[in-house]
Amino acid sequence: MSYRFPWHRLSDEQLLDLRICDLPIKIKGSFLEPHIKRLYSELNSRGIRFKPHVWLSEEWFSPDRVPGIAIPFYLAHPRLMKLERKQMLEIEGGTDTECLRILRHEAGHALDTAFRLHFKRQYRELFGSFAQPYPDFYKPKPRSRKFVLHLPAWYAQAHPAEDFAETFAVWLTPRSQWRRRYRGWPALLKLEYIDELMTDLAGTKPKNRTRTKVEPLSALKGTLREHYRRKRERYDFEWPAVYDRDLNRIFSDDPRHKSKQSAASFLRKVRREVRQIVAEGTGVHQYTIDHVLQNMIDRCKELQLRVATPFRETRRRVMIVLTVQVMNVLHSGYHRIAV
Repeated sequence: MSYRFPWHRLSDEQLLDLRICDLPIKIKGSFLEPHIKRLYSELNSRGIRFKPHVWLSEEWFSPDRVPGIAIPFYLAHPRLMKLERKQMLEIEGGTDTECLRILRHEAGHALDTAFRLHFKRQYRELFGSFAQPYPDFYKPKPRSRKFVLHLPAWYAQAHPAEDFAETFAVWLTPRSQWRRRYRGWPALLKLEYIDELMTDLAGTKPKNRTRTKVEPLSALKGTLREHYRRKRERYDFEWPAVYDRDLNRIFSDDPRHKSKQSAASFLRKVRREVRQIVAEGTGVHQYTIDHVLQNMIDRCKELQLRVATPFRETRRRVMIVLTVQVMNVLHSGYHRIAV
């Protein structure tokens, strides 16, 4: 496809029928370029000579045995970021802060692979076995102090490799003040280990210098429509939630309130606002939260519930119930794709 083709002017429906490999996009000159340069600068400032190579792919990941970073294609163009938000309700890595946060995490994976750090005895003692199978689901313990807090949803608890990458990211982040922030936490031992380990690695060359690109843009022959269908399926869940008791506490089925706004209409009105707030507080993807909200809306219709309290109080109660339901999803084994 010609680079002169005005693909970015296509409607969403037309754009969804394009193959990902036909998108004329690249990292150079995009939103991503300055953030990658910033990552390299941060590594340089710590004396780390190794710089993970990067490429565009479907999702964020650092492959096994390849010390590099795959970055989702949608971050390479504003039109694709707009489509991502429309399809998934949020853009993972779409802000300066979040993009750098994920890049630091992925750099931890890449550095682990480059220097084969997971073979070290102390690594295994502190983080666990890298060879441990990745779970399809994990049930985080939000109050645990054995793990750092970096990416949402207590992601360090997903797997020993994620624990290492998250701990490295906290260590690498400028002005993170990790010694003070994690004082008294068992997680501090992991941070101190990485601090010592990176001092030893400063100026050395990696053992694994592979520059392979796994699942690069050119290999993605499927359409954007197919990509988003698969992606949405990953964030759907089967949750036998019973909302009736909670919904009846927020809203009313008393005939006296039949002239008031319907509960379903109220939830639709505050849907975007409460979805974003609960996502920020729980780390659960907005698409999953929206799934819970839709179930609540459908049930309100069936129960013919109405708003019986002032707007702010009703919204506050909705926020509490939604957070509880989303945390139930999280603790039942929320499916997170490893990064």
